[in-house]
Amino acid sequence: MRLRRLWLADFRNYESAEVDLAPGLTAVIGRNGHGKTNLLEAVGYLATLSSLRGAPGEALVRTGAERAVVRGEGERGGRDLLLEAEIATGGRGRALINRQPLRRTRDLLGALRVSVFSPDDLELVKGGPGARRRWLDDVLVAEHPAHDALRSDVERILRQRASLLKQSGGRLSAEVELTLDVWDTKLAEAGEALGRARAQLVTRLAPQLSEAYGSVSESCTPVTAVYEPEWAAAGLDAALRAARRDDLRRGVTTVGPHRDDLVLELHGLPARTHASQGEQRSLALALRLAAHSVVTTAAGEPPVLLLDDVFSELDERRSAALLGALPPGQTLLTTAGRLPAGAAPEAVLRIDAGRVLPAGR
Repeated sequence: MRLRRLWLADFRNYESAEVDLAPGLTAVIGRNGHGKTNLLEAVGYLATLSSLRGAPGEALVRTGAERAVVRGEGERGGRDLLLEAEIATGGRGRALINRQPLRRTRDLLGALRVSVFSPDDLELVKGGPGARRRWLDDVLVAEHPAHDALRSDVERILRQRASLLKQSGGRLSAEVELTLDVWDTKLAEAGEALGRARAQLVTRLAPQLSEAYGSVSESCTPVTAVYEPEWAAAGLDAALRAARRDDLRRGVTTVGPHRDDLVLELHGLPARTHASQGEQRSLALALRLAAHSVVTTAAGEPPVLLLDDVFSELDERRSAALLGALPPGQTLLTTAGRLPAGAAPEAVLRIDAGRVLPAGR
């Protein structure tokens, strides 16, 4: 799985750009704020139909333009692949595979897979449970795009249930109780399916995580990842019923997969509170490498690696360790300074104010 060429039109700060990408490492070099990350974001958009930075669609369209277009030409499984996405400021965009419009933009998922490394990855370890839940679900979707529908179902049911709880005013009338029974049944079914998928994913990730952490930290520190929802023992339906009075009083759903956490431990202690900054950063990198490995296994070929300025946050030893741990395949690496020692790019793109400079400049 790789991209040979990328076209941008009115995407972020790019009015127009066309770049050729190496089958191995392409280095993207330029000053901060000039568009390096935007180039990676365009690749990510072709894979996920969303911003890698969580920005709304209209923010991806260049100021003054009505729509942005991203096109990628490459190959998957030995066959040519053309991906096209249009992002509109005033309405829904479009997505095409090999010039065939898709009935649902979700159908583009899985055509191109990416693994993203960024300085913000430290939040996977230091941040709250939400960051880790999103990461788990993103890996599930990258493995099998059908999981996107399951995630969407859970989110939709939670919105409907929250709306009902707020409308009830804290009172459990017969009508509210009947409607809650319906939504609780739906949430229990979808929520337990999502919980099982997450738990199975963590089982697959565990050996890869230990190996990756050992590589990037150059240590034999025991690493554990535990996903055990509090509602798992009794079942989500029973947990929802037990929490119903409290949910009505507070106007929110207090139990379910949207409240779960992935607990990461080093030396048997929570990494979020007990690990050093260096250990946390190594663990964040290991999480990304482990996910890349399991997605490679599921897809049968490696995703495209997007390394967004990660080496600026690493010391020389960890930079070298990460470079040594990177799996084979296509990689795009951005940097505002020198390339890390040991990096040997097959192609170099120099970016200046939303322009890709000719080679040699």
